[in-house]
Amino acid sequence: MLIDAGFSGRQIRQRLASIGRSPETLTGILITHEHIDHVQGLAALSSKLKIPVYCNRLTKEALEQQLQNSVEFRIFETGTTFDVGEMTVDSFSIPHDAYDPVGFLVHTAFARFGFLTDLGHATKLVLERVRTATALLLEANHDVKMLQDDSKRPWSVKQRILSRHGHLSNDAAASVAEQIISSELQHLFLGHLSRDCNSPELAHSAVSDRLTSAGASHIQVKSASQEAPSQTFCFSGQSAATVERSPLPVHASSS
Repeated sequence: MLIDAGFSGRQIRQRLASIGRSPETLTGILITHEHIDHVQGLAALSSKLKIPVYCNRLTKEALEQQLQNSVEFRIFETGTTFDVGEMTVDSFSIPHDAYDPVGFLVHTAFARFGFLTDLGHATKLVLERVRTATALLLEANHDVKMLQDDSKRPWSVKQRILSRHGHLSNDAAASVAEQIISSELQHLFLGHLSRDCNSPELAHSAVSDRLTSAGASHIQVKSASQEAPSQTFCFSGQSAATVERSPLPVHASSS
């Protein structure tokens, strides 16, 4: 399964190849929302290889206006649970400036993977839906001061990013992490880091320091990158073991 397809089709194929996979092995592609940095390679993958695309109706309608190729859509209603192959997927609404953006919690035989990115704030619903995750990809988009000091972004863009329908800052991500601490959550990946207004070190420090202060040293925090591969984890029972250095195969977003 792939969650979002923000890189080009060629890039996604190359990254899958680095873990011994190919797009032809995909059972489906889950889409969180229609913004281009999450769907750039969708048409190249889905239309050519007939890979089903799972999204809600409003996202489908938005994508049909963007894509030049026909795509096999599998529509779900936001808030419902559905199956993709041997996996079960919970969908839930998130606050972002898209038509009907969603987050996911993917259930496998041995673990639950949460996917939570592109949201301006974490609602009570969001927190409850990801609370049982074994591993979670969580947005840590920007450092507030770096964003405010950034000379390349107009104030209107900064306001959008900082709004309650924009993106989570490092401190906001730390707050989310603190609120969902559990014995089940073992791995926390920080994603969607801004190239200009954040750094992996700042994001990691903000979140890991908060978790340490809360006594949750068992949660391993890692900052994901657009350029460098993350680790691939093999889940067995209720534990996860690192098997090799390679891109996390479930996510492909270009920012």
